[in-house]
Amino acid sequence: MAGWIKLYRDLLNKPIWIESSPEQKAILITLLMMVNHQENEWEWQGKLYSVKPGQVITSLDSIAQKCGKGVSIQNVRTALKRFEKYGFLTNESTNKNRLITIVKWGFYQNNAEELTSKLTGDQQKTNKRLTSNKNDKELKNDNEVKKPSSRKSEIYDEESVPFQLALRLFKNIRKNNAGFKEPNLQKWSDDFRLMMERDNRTEEQIVYLIDWCQQNSFWKANILSPSKLRKQFDQLVLKIQAEKQIKHIKNPQQFSLDRPSHWEEPNSLSKEELDNLRKMEEEMPF
Repeated sequence: MAGWIKLYRDLLNKPIWIESSPEQKAILITLLMMVNHQENEWEWQGKLYSVKPGQVITSLDSIAQKCGKGVSIQNVRTALKRFEKYGFLTNESTNKNRLITIVKWGFYQNNAEELTSKLTGDQQKTNKRLTSNKNDKELKNDNEVKKPSSRKSEIYDEESVPFQLALRLFKNIRKNNAGFKEPNLQKWSDDFRLMMERDNRTEEQIVYLIDWCQQNSFWKANILSPSKLRKQFDQLVLKIQAEKQIKHIKNPQQFSLDRPSHWEEPNSLSKEELDNLRKMEEEMPF
């Protein structure tokens, strides 16, 4: 347990950190400190054990204890399953203990001199090949030292905001159409992530539009995916704002004076749906 480990600042930008709970972050760092930094062998109760760098033989209870106050065994079990999905570690369990292996431990925890030497050598090779053939992208890709892409293999945890938004849209659609086929919720989650990160939409705004469009007699038949919601986002916001500005309405069931020609008549909406729409309009986050 002597010595130290490297903790790269770039971890702050990785989904495995951003989407993790405080307990899961504590477990992640604790595991990095628990694994062996070099090959180790020992004998216990007549049996020989051996671990390689980046591995540790432990138990759920031991991990929870080392994490300290506030981390339960269930927290550890959930975190290990989640970290496996991200490709951060492998977890082999038996009836007595489990072997935890940090994937690519050697790449991130090499001695500083070794890592510097490797980077310098690789960069020299890259520069030499680029000078002789600048257009040869294949050679460039073979020799450049690149950071692993976090988006290609990204898996959204079921408790993450993007996944919960995807699940919310799916459940709302199912209320209107019980036969709607379950989509790829991971793909839907990524669409919602893009909506928040690239379009600067807030979670509150997205939740509001999901509920609003799936209670609207016209839009519930047209917004059947997050990509379509993203495309029509601004149009939907303008529609909601325009309807809210109409004050002198003789018929309480009439919500818009400029509704599309194929908009269903208000009489087709139930009283509960109308009440929900009124309440949503009063609380809209736009």
